[in-house]
Amino acid sequence: MHMPLPAEDDKRKRVLIIKPGYSETLDPDDSGVVSLGDILRTTVILHLYPPDQYHVTWLVDKKGIALLKGNSHIHRLLTVNHFTPHLLLSEWFDIVINFEKEPGICAVADRIPAWRRYGFRLDPKTHMAVAYDYADEALSFTTNSAAKRSKVKSWSKILYEMLGQKYTGQPYLLGYAPKSEVCYDVGLNHLIGKKFPLKRWPEEYWKGLHDELSGEFSVCWQQGDNDIEDYIEWIASCRVIVTNDSLGLHIALALGKPVVALFGPTIATEVSGSHLAKVLPPLTWDCIPCMDTKCYRNDPCIAHISVESVSKAVAGLLEGQTVMEGPVR
Repeated sequence: MHMPLPAEDDKRKRVLIIKPGYSETLDPDDSGVVSLGDILRTTVILHLYPPDQYHVTWLVDKKGIALLKGNSHIHRLLTVNHFTPHLLLSEWFDIVINFEKEPGICAVADRIPAWRRYGFRLDPKTHMAVAYDYADEALSFTTNSAAKRSKVKSWSKILYEMLGQKYTGQPYLLGYAPKSEVCYDVGLNHLIGKKFPLKRWPEEYWKGLHDELSGEFSVCWQQGDNDIEDYIEWIASCRVIVTNDSLGLHIALALGKPVVALFGPTIATEVSGSHLAKVLPPLTWDCIPCMDTKCYRNDPCIAHISVESVSKAVAGLLEGQTVMEGPVR
């Protein structure tokens, strides 16, 4: 997807955001699997570049187009292909922001003509990603698991700090505008991607939650599994979303939905929201959060979250109770 550059007499500053989604910005992930949640979470930085002052180009994998298409803060979407690096090297920008740590992407980003750079760059001696100004802490989280597990900053706050800015609660900016009206009290966003299966609350617990809630509320199982726009429409049709730590969590927050989010092996403090209830396992295990794809215990921590605790959190949101930032156990 290629949209035109600004006209020569356009006085807006030109910004390039490199976030195709191949590596998670704050994780040592190098699987190459596109993280749609990471792409959506990065849209929080667009508040720093109002469209009347900045012309923003975003480089993204084609799988992430549906999340960004139609975003009023993005003027040009570029999809990654074999020719994209050559195109970018022929252009210039006032600001280049690279949130990808893959060495090849860093090498290209470093060579694109620009006045100011943020995020990650390539060390020509080690051929590894290193940090530009302000990004040292973010890079340390990808190499030091203890530092990442102990941090209390939200993902959004860290992104802002990588740009030398102060985060003040700005929301994600979703491009697609759903048309659905609210049809259900509760949506059960129960599926999870193949990348981190440990994040999924057990199936029998989801069924138990459905049975407990459906006597009093209208409850709907996750829809739109194979189409992002259909998925967004389904989330928009629910008053409250119950979800694993997944893309659906971030879409729901972007839509301003009250959310009950279940955390176990992943870091709950990375996510924040004014209508967000976090439910964590009532455990004191020193391995939580492990951020791993396999559990070395017989019973994963996520399985220790009770149906009762989730049901209580859902009822609280439906009844309009104020949500305090912090975990429910």
